[in-house]
Amino acid sequence: MTSAAFLILLVLPLVSSQSYHWGACPDPKIQPNFNIEKYLGTWYEIEKLPASFERGKCIEANYNTRPDGTIQVLNSQFYKQKFRTVEGTAVIPDPREPARLKVSFSYFTPYAPYWVLTTDYSTVAVVYSCTDVLHLFHIDFAWILSRSRFVQPQTVQYAKQLLAGEGVDVFRMKPTDQLGCKD
Repeated sequence: MTSAAFLILLVLPLVSSQSYHWGACPDPKIQPNFNIEKYLGTWYEIEKLPASFERGKCIEANYNTRPDGTIQVLNSQFYKQKFRTVEGTAVIPDPREPARLKVSFSYFTPYAPYWVLTTDYSTVAVVYSCTDVLHLFHIDFAWILSRSRFVQPQTVQYAKQLLAGEGVDVFRMKPTDQLGCKD
């Protein structure tokens, strides 16, 4: 068995709840003139591509700047009758492309892409991430976020059309349950 085939067999069980596709990651357009200061604060997850680390309800993300210039990412969800949070760090590796952030939730994991494709800062944001595995296949992550727990259906449709137009398969996107959440 070739080493590439062996690697694929090892990785596939880990991505079974993910959205993966053959070939390298797409390179979507990002938000021009992105302003991280306007983006900070609370965003609620409206829909997403399945992700093994997000299985609960009431999912939200809070972004705040730290004194060292990095961005604190505090994600929370209600899962298995418990409110759970995880803290991560986001950085902007290239100030010329501030919408191409990188995020890590552990000292032991590499930074992953977190690309803001579009946002109006006050209503909706569309975020995309992709992990390329040896240019053989890639794992997509995509989120539709809002400043409120509920949005109009046309907002979701707009976000999905934007993602699809950038080569992201939105067929597996699932709504996030935001009912009965504490604010």
